[in-house]
Amino acid sequence: MARTHFEPRNPNYADLIRDSYNNTGFGKTLGAELTVIEPGYVEMELPFRPELSQHHGFFQGGVIGALADYVGGYATYTLIEENDSILTVEYKINMMAPGAGTKLIGKGTVLRAGRRITIARMDVYALQNDSTEVHISAAQGTFMRMENKPDVAATIAKIQKTKN
Repeated sequence: MARTHFEPRNPNYADLIRDSYNNTGFGKTLGAELTVIEPGYVEMELPFRPELSQHHGFFQGGVIGALADYVGGYATYTLIEENDSILTVEYKINMMAPGAGTKLIGKGTVLRAGRRITIARMDVYALQNDSTEVHISAAQGTFMRMENKPDVAATIAKIQKTKN
């Protein structure tokens, strides 16, 4: 899918996103890694761990959904002002294949960036042992910009950095 070129409003968007993700309780529990952060586009990877599996040994569907939500939200986050933040309004996800693989790769792409509402597409792939990426889920999400409401986790990280 071709990506639209976006101009970020915050030159430090990548640091803000890393700070946000790395300082959230669920982000730490999930254990995914931000691998690509570009204006309007984010990728994350999540290695398989038994505690993320369901009864057949695949990645659990909620884990796949959480990764989709993160990549869509953070793709949106790349396009907002420094003192703004994002909340998920809704997302719809289709599971197309079992989450069987050594890791998940989530790819979030902004489709349309509005003043308050942004629409993103989120695709999740399972990496097989032979390095084949199997497209296991497709989602679309709606994300709301929270004007002048900075991300709490990113703000805490910023304060901690200034103290060091």
